[in-house]
Amino acid sequence: MSSQPLYTPDLLERAKQVKVVFLDVDGVLTDGGLFYSEAGETLKRFNTLDGHGLKMLQKAGITPVVITGRDSAPLRERLRALGITHAHFGTEDKRPAAEVTLANLGLDWSQSAAMGDDWPDLPMMRHAALACAPANAHAEVLARAHFVTPHSGGHGAVRDLCDLLLSGSGHYQAMLASYTE
Repeated sequence: MSSQPLYTPDLLERAKQVKVVFLDVDGVLTDGGLFYSEAGETLKRFNTLDGHGLKMLQKAGITPVVITGRDSAPLRERLRALGITHAHFGTEDKRPAAEVTLANLGLDWSQSAAMGDDWPDLPMMRHAALACAPANAHAEVLARAHFVTPHSGGHGAVRDLCDLLLSGSGHYQAMLASYTE
């Protein structure tokens, strides 16, 4: 029996074309909370479901790209551990950063997905073929998303997107079978 999520034909068609996915960090890969140690170090919490989903995307030939307005050692370490090599740090204007990555990869917006949770993500989401938002995103972002995940940022939202992209690309069942058979 399959446990593959069900998606609308429109969502699957959008996901089918995706070769690159742009992700915000705070509120998407994390819950948006910032913890500061006594030394002033920023601490972040990442979800392992999201991490495994991102690794599976890479195996399926879909490139994850992080574009964030912040920069921190914990974030860089998490991306290194996940094998994510395309990232833009300290970038408030995310659309131009995404366009640089698209050019470097030889892709265009019609082959992209973007997930964000707040206004700075909207220009990037507006151009992507598949605009996504975690369940706890700002109302203006939710209103413009093709896909709103059932989970909140930092609590499996990125995995929800990964599952959609794996389903759209036709990789979901084979990857699941590699763990269950």
